[in-house]
Amino acid sequence: MRHLVCFIGLLFVSKASSLDFFVEEIGDFYDPRLGQDEEQGSLKTSGQSPPKLINRYERNRRSIFTADEVENEGLEVETGDGIHIHSYKVEARITSRFAHTTICSKVINTAQHAQSIVFNVQIPKSAFISNFTMDVNGITFIGSVKEKTVARSLYAKARARGKAAGIVRTNSNDMEMFKTEVHVPEGSKIQFEIHYQGMMQRKLGVYEYNLNLQPGKLVPQFQVDVYIYEPKGIAFVRAPNFLGEHFEGLIKVTNSNQKAHVCFKPTLHQQRKCQNCSSTAVDGDFTVQYDVIRESNGGDLQVSDGYFVHFFAPINLSPLPKNIIFVIDVSGSMWGLKMKQTVQAMQTILDDLGHDDFFSIIDFNHNVRCWSDELVPATSIQTSEAKKYIQEIQPNGGTNINEALLRATHMLSNAMNYGVIDPRSVSMIILVSDGDPTVGEIKLSTIQKNVKKRMRDEVSLFSLGMGFDVDYDFLERIALENRGMAQRIYANQDASQQLKDFYQQVSSPLLRKILIEYPDEAVTDVTQNSFDKYFSGSELVVAGRVEPHGYSVLQSVITASSGTMDLSLQAEADVHELDEILALQRYVNPGFARQLWAYMTVNQLLAERSLASTAAKKRKITQSIVSMALQHQFVTPMTAMLIESESGDERLLADSPKDPKQGCCSGSSVMARKGSLTYDPPPWAQFPTAQPTALAQIGPSLVEALPNHITLVENDPHFIIHLPKSKQDICFNIDSEPGKILNLVSDPDLGVVVNGQLIGAKKLDGTKMSTFFGTIAIYCKKQDMKVEISTEHISVTNGKYAHLFSWEETGNMTQNGVKISIKKDTHVTVSVNEEISFMVLLHRVWKKHPVNVDFLGVYTPHTNMFSPEVHGLLGQFFSEPEVKVFNVQPGSDPKKPEATMEVKGHKLAVTRGWQKDYRADKVYGTNVYCWFIHNSGKGFIDGHYKDYIVPHLDSFLQRP
Repeated sequence: MRHLVCFIGLLFVSKASSLDFFVEEIGDFYDPRLGQDEEQGSLKTSGQSPPKLINRYERNRRSIFTADEVENEGLEVETGDGIHIHSYKVEARITSRFAHTTICSKVINTAQHAQSIVFNVQIPKSAFISNFTMDVNGITFIGSVKEKTVARSLYAKARARGKAAGIVRTNSNDMEMFKTEVHVPEGSKIQFEIHYQGMMQRKLGVYEYNLNLQPGKLVPQFQVDVYIYEPKGIAFVRAPNFLGEHFEGLIKVTNSNQKAHVCFKPTLHQQRKCQNCSSTAVDGDFTVQYDVIRESNGGDLQVSDGYFVHFFAPINLSPLPKNIIFVIDVSGSMWGLKMKQTVQAMQTILDDLGHDDFFSIIDFNHNVRCWSDELVPATSIQTSEAKKYIQEIQPNGGTNINEALLRATHMLSNAMNYGVIDPRSVSMIILVSDGDPTVGEIKLSTIQKNVKKRMRDEVSLFSLGMGFDVDYDFLERIALENRGMAQRIYANQDASQQLKDFYQQVSSPLLRKILIEYPDEAVTDVTQNSFDKYFSGSELVVAGRVEPHGYSVLQSVITASSGTMDLSLQAEADVHELDEILALQRYVNPGFARQLWAYMTVNQLLAERSLASTAAKKRKITQSIVSMALQHQFVTPMTAMLIESESGDERLLADSPKDPKQGCCSGSSVMARKGSLTYDPPPWAQFPTAQPTALAQIGPSLVEALPNHITLVENDPHFIIHLPKSKQDICFNIDSEPGKILNLVSDPDLGVVVNGQLIGAKKLDGTKMSTFFGTIAIYCKKQDMKVEISTEHISVTNGKYAHLFSWEETGNMTQNGVKISIKKDTHVTVSVNEEISFMVLLHRVWKKHPVNVDFLGVYTPHTNMFSPEVHGLLGQFFSEPEVKVFNVQPGSDPKKPEATMEVKGHKLAVTRGWQKDYRADKVYGTNVYCWFIHNSGKGFIDGHYKDYIVPHLDSFLQRP
């Protein structure tokens, strides 16, 4: 009788494939050092203990047994069958979303007879096995990845001598089974160790690492350790207890900013179902969930060991409206539980549609029916009618997939052609089917061609395969070829929840037509960098090689469309910094970037292979897959792992052939183009190069030496008004109160207003409370766009869309002639129709400064083309007043001469002094020599400064 020794599962992401494991019984092995009896098929130990074979792949193998385990070597658990699991340990090291998992188990046959021992491990379908070793009584068997035909040939040589082999196939939601079985004599000790690797996928805002723990027996040394290292910081980490109340409080989570450790180490007593039970209570899912800190919408660009990885997951963007056609299989095979669960899921999905969404439903068997012949808005009335329609469906008949999909593409095309839907909305078809086509066009390749020919570039197709009767490989191909993805829905009690979970992943599209580019001369071998859509809670990942040209910084540019706005964001990374950090860490994968790139490249090649139009293309792609898999030691559908003793006489074979009903892989297809980077601030915002050096140089000649003179507001706040005709700079301060909103520019004809809200210092400076601009708002009424800039973030609101950006990113967005450019930690520039521009400069102060706070400065060129109606504290001076300065004489301060100024019919006493332009030097500033107006600009500005206080950040100035 064969006994199941251990069973453990790990979930990354779903990928349909199967894993076959060919096994040679160890009883058939011949080793003269052990005194083998071939007729009995067992191993007999001789008087001399055999030496342990040297592991020639020791650099890839790492034992996770500890000194504590050695000390407890004699500890045994009475199991009744003589199979004793001495230890079972899992160690997962997750570095920047890439997980390397090691499972190590030590088993002893304590029975008085020989028997079979099984090592049974569930691994994610998306993961690649990278190593397997087995030690039997000191003889070590080592795995190496080879091209499949080579591995099978070598294995066949061992099989040819009459050695037995077996095949195991398994199917489960997201896992596949790795299984080996050995027949060993009494007293034998066996150690198994398997390594596999995979990239974590973000779904609904969470990365999830899941282990299915079913040891079946009590284990003296039972431990799971998950180490997480994220260079940008961990937003949260949690390990919800799904193992039951029996283990409440036993899962320990410790974490700091960048690191987390989750440990589960139940003692023998804690594992028992009851106090005197010999059975284990460990039976369920061990889950770790986490997310990372995102400082920039431009993404997290990391460079390590000559490779880069770019994680792009912008937040604080408003969802785009969507147009969805649900294409539902209602053939006879959907009768019963499948249809019931589909109806349940659709009730929830229809309720989740937004008021800006459009939808329709097509159901098909041998015929095709439309609930509505055209897309309709998702009002409560329409969704209620749709739910009633679905509830009344009675499955029967055949399956006409071809006509159903063509009807859906026709409906979306008509809606686009006739302007029924927003041209920048997201359109998608969601197909739910459980079988192969049986009516109409039944040739899968022809259906695939028909759909591709009729599908517009703006539409994505998502395929959901119910159960295992459907040709999932076909559903995956047709989805990948049409900018979508496929997922198998397992026909069990939670199929309804699986459908709803999938819909949630695609229910909030945030961006369209995303392109992530890098300098051509800086990178090579870039993975897919063009994406049709980005959905909330997910993540786009690009990887590649970094050219060794001595660049110290790698940069990228991301372009995308969001709502009615075009975005351009930037990210950058130091080429050497991360390697220096990783070298100081313990539980990390130093080569994570290289392996992650290889993992992504192989998966994309597998997807390209499934879409290859000719046999020649398929062969070429296959060669690339094999080359990559051999180089990085991955077991793929084109490679296998040969597990052999040092002599090569004893062999096992781990293989992963493609199941035609299940498919082999997931991912996206071809790589897209790369491009170069640009960031161009407006000419007037270019930093000045000349600075005044001495008081003796003051005069018109010096003013002319300073290029790009502009009007600005800085610091307390100090206003500097540049008058180009008279070549003068005039300064004044405004002494108001924190919380007040001052109008700076108000142009009702153009519909443009700029307002600033004051904040106060941390405390009084003597008897005076200094005030600064903490928020600047620029509102373009005609474009219905408001840009609100604070010292914390930048908010862009356009009608129903609202996007939030941080100061940690660089990029720009454009909509209806309004361009907003952000320069990381420096400034925001807003331009309207290339005629009006404003720059808001960020000032950061020492956080522990006893008085000062972060504040903003406002800069605008005198070339702005406002209407004659423009006004405000700054706006009124774009119609330059006539200014005369005379009677210049030394002042009480010899460095500050005094004079009389005549302006707007007033004669004002003014003082010559300095104010600061911080464009060139944000710390010390550039001195601007100006005539200073006292008393909050009285006599120079129209009226009193209190006349410029407005109630809201988007209020226009109300003039009498």
